[in-house]
Amino acid sequence: MTATDNPAERATPSAGSDNHAQATADLAPEPSGGAEAAGWRSWLRWGAAVLSVVLVGTLGYLWFDSRVPSTLSVMEMGYADWGGGAVPAGGHQHAGGISVAGLTGPAGTPAVSLSLTARAETFTLPTGERVEGYTLNHASPGPEIRARVGDLVQVELVNESVPDGVALHWHGVRVPNAEDGVAGVTQDAVPIGGRHTYRFVVSDAGTYWYHSHQVSHEQVKGGLFGALVVAPAAGDAGPDVVAQVHTYDGRRTVQGATGSLSVPSPAGVATRVRVVNTDNGPLRLSVTGAPYRVVAVDGHDLHGPSDVSDRGLSVAAGGRVDLLVTPVGGAVRVDLGAGSSLVVGPSGAAAPAAVTPATMLDLLSYGTPAPVSLDTGHFDRSFELTIDRRPGFLDGRPGLWWTMNGHLYPDVPMFMVREGDIVRMTITNNSGEVHPMHLHGHVALVLSRDGVAATGSPWWTDSLDVAEGESYVVAFRADNPGIWMDHCHNLPHAADGMVAHLAYEGYTTPYVIGGTAENEPE
Repeated sequence: MTATDNPAERATPSAGSDNHAQATADLAPEPSGGAEAAGWRSWLRWGAAVLSVVLVGTLGYLWFDSRVPSTLSVMEMGYADWGGGAVPAGGHQHAGGISVAGLTGPAGTPAVSLSLTARAETFTLPTGERVEGYTLNHASPGPEIRARVGDLVQVELVNESVPDGVALHWHGVRVPNAEDGVAGVTQDAVPIGGRHTYRFVVSDAGTYWYHSHQVSHEQVKGGLFGALVVAPAAGDAGPDVVAQVHTYDGRRTVQGATGSLSVPSPAGVATRVRVVNTDNGPLRLSVTGAPYRVVAVDGHDLHGPSDVSDRGLSVAAGGRVDLLVTPVGGAVRVDLGAGSSLVVGPSGAAAPAAVTPATMLDLLSYGTPAPVSLDTGHFDRSFELTIDRRPGFLDGRPGLWWTMNGHLYPDVPMFMVREGDIVRMTITNNSGEVHPMHLHGHVALVLSRDGVAATGSPWWTDSLDVAEGESYVVAFRADNPGIWMDHCHNLPHAADGMVAHLAYEGYTTPYVIGGTAENEPE
């Protein structure tokens, strides 16, 4: 054993250790300094504890304050924005309380009548792929509805097996408010075994569509949608075809078919292609094989459309465009992205390869000006809708959430109008993503984008893409009383709170979000 291994020797102080102890004592602070340092450490500990309590308390309050009640009326949601217009005495925006439940379609014998049965089931696409989702009459897309201007349309919705309930919204169609098909706002969701009848007169020729507005971010994606085409009251406009673009489980389809869908059309004959974007993001299309014209947007004809041969076209989520294509020497390909396309031409005609254009058509300057039936020289209401994003809590969930005018859902704007008002709305997007804004029950005229006035055909729209950094000014007439949703048609965005409302003074709704019907419009 060495000297250092001897426990007794380790325990016995040496002269060297005495000198070290003295040196350590000489370097130590005075007792008062030690007490001061200990005091500071104690204060720091207490400060950290208090800060932690404040932080946890603040987060707890924000969490608690963000919770959305299980039952919520849109009449109690957010705050009223009068847009600089008249405010009723006492500020009671819904005095009188006319119920939207009474704003129904007319009686009479319908010109178009059908029944749609909604089911949760696995179905097969025309090209053989299996999809687990939802159907209407055992199909997705659902049956195509065709009517003429002035027709009374009647649709009976039956829910056979959709567990969350179902409602049908008539996208872009100016129906009476009770027929709008929004669960929790204009009706209760139809439960399994239930049924609901919609009745409305179609007053505008054009391309529209219908889709679920109950848990819509899931049910539309899963297949609950279909096309509605309204032809002029008289006459035959020539051949046309609907091209509903939808993505099932990552597979882009046209009319439910993956790949390329061929439509026979004689050479030299113009065919109207009605493109409907049922997905949640912008659809970029292009045409090869012949020039094309954009003859309508969101169900409204453009004035003076010209041939386009070197530019693509963007269609907002929920939006529609009508193209006019005329095959000449062969087929015309309408490329709809992700390997999907519509080929129009004589049977057996070769289809040209898709080409991605370098530039996009700008509807702000396309076509030629024409008079409009809307006085844009004066406005009764002027609203601002600014879209942004910030961290916070939504219904108890932390995240980065969409805001509307700086507010998180359900503290969202209620834009208040009176019947007959001419309304201007400025929509500004600072959120970092594009948002397709959709106002129910009305059609808006685009006046300008980023301060640049519209110079082409009057551009009427109900589904408008507002890109990051863009600001649009639109105008519309308040001519359809009720309570109307105004939301982003990227439906997951709407489910995360990108929802506002347009409300007519003196109207109210008996329906609630949540409740016994478990209404969940987005």
